[in-house]
Amino acid sequence: MSLVVMQAGLQTTVQAQPRAGRRHLGVPLCGPADPLSMALANRLLGNPAMTPALEVTLSGFAARFESSTNVAVTGADCDVAINRKSIELHRSYRVAAGDVLMLGAARKAARNYVAIGGGLVGDEFLGSCSTYLPARFGGYKGRALRKNDVVEFLPKNDDGRESNTPEEFRPPFTGAWVLRACRQKNFADLSEADQRELFDKNFTVSARSDRMGLQLQGKTYELPTAGYLESGPIFPGCIQCPGDGQPYLLSVDAQTTGGYAQLAQVARVDRHLIGQLRAGDHVRFLQRTASEAATELREKHKYWREWLPDVESVI
Repeated sequence: MSLVVMQAGLQTTVQAQPRAGRRHLGVPLCGPADPLSMALANRLLGNPAMTPALEVTLSGFAARFESSTNVAVTGADCDVAINRKSIELHRSYRVAAGDVLMLGAARKAARNYVAIGGGLVGDEFLGSCSTYLPARFGGYKGRALRKNDVVEFLPKNDDGRESNTPEEFRPPFTGAWVLRACRQKNFADLSEADQRELFDKNFTVSARSDRMGLQLQGKTYELPTAGYLESGPIFPGCIQCPGDGQPYLLSVDAQTTGGYAQLAQVARVDRHLIGQLRAGDHVRFLQRTASEAATELREKHKYWREWLPDVESVI
């Protein structure tokens, strides 16, 4: 059972569960940039949250199905069609052999997720078939999909009934984002004015953005070390400041160690949103203590558990 890529778009990859517990080997987390949206797509098909699916970035995508299956699309605001007939996001559909699924360019947010019946077949590496592009492993031959690639998927026994995500569980995406964050170890190295501005300023996401990190424009910071420190552990969600003073927000494919100043850390409760930021979007950080962030994460889990029972494995 397979699909054939007709239009690959800017960057379409196979993503699945993160490679947790591998950072001591220098292997990043990987996995979907927006795990919540991918989990929602899989939920519509009765798949486990991190069943391998397609992550489509910004521009359109099209594929022809060689076998019948069910399909669902979630994530960024875009036009979706089967055989040029418009369909909805957050709803599952039955497709037959020869049917063509098409996604238009994202209007708001950055990524869509296409889930398939029993899930895609990918190249497994270190316990996951998520694609990690810099090292070229996992997913489909360790790379983004290209026109005429044939991607296999597994059969799934079901009755073909359609389902849809309840309105209250459809994340709204705009061009303005608020992310809760905690101070990091080098926050105290900032001047008092810069400390206030970090949590009281709108940043703009620059075009220098990918799955590793996003450059934030609107403010540069002066640090006593010029931004260079002894290398140490670093994680997705870190707001890191190189020597030029231009901060970066690290994303899911972020490196495992770094020697730049670490100013703040986006809390786990909002980290999944980083994957939907795109160039030109505005971002503001809300300061939280570790205790406040943990409480708000538990509250978010409680809310989502009604629709996603395994939400703790997602966010």
